[in-house]
Amino acid sequence: MKLLKTLIGCICIPLLLMNTQCDDDDNFDVANCGQPVIIDTSFFETAVSSEYFLVDYYIDGDCLTIEVSASGCDGESWSMVLVDSGNVAESSPEQRFLKFVFTNEESCLAVFSQSRTFHLTGLRVDGSNEVVLNIEGFPEPLSYFY
Repeated sequence: MKLLKTLIGCICIPLLLMNTQCDDDDNFDVANCGQPVIIDTSFFETAVSSEYFLVDYYIDGDCLTIEVSASGCDGESWSMVLVDSGNVAESSPEQRFLKFVFTNEESCLAVFSQSRTFHLTGLRVDGSNEVVLNIEGFPEPLSYFY
């Protein structure tokens, strides 16, 4: 009888523990909005973009979406990254300086549009709830509130 209770306990306890594990579909309000911003001073200083036309850009929560169009064959080989200089201007609110680096080596005459979304939480400044993003080549700075 004692062996049977031990056997049942050995089966039931692991089943109860498995029931308390986190599910993949749990919503913890963690922004999952694409690639992170690269913070790299030397990359920022040397980065050069291919030509593109800025279609749209906007911040939604912790996510910055940038839509561009450019000539190409299908746009599948395009690379888009957002690079921060690593410098923070001590103003109110603080400011950061970024480059949107678009790489297009396609040599076709068709025009395509694509958008990329970037996760901005790495750009937050301690002790503040806003930072101004100055993105080179964009018509105006963006305010990122968090």
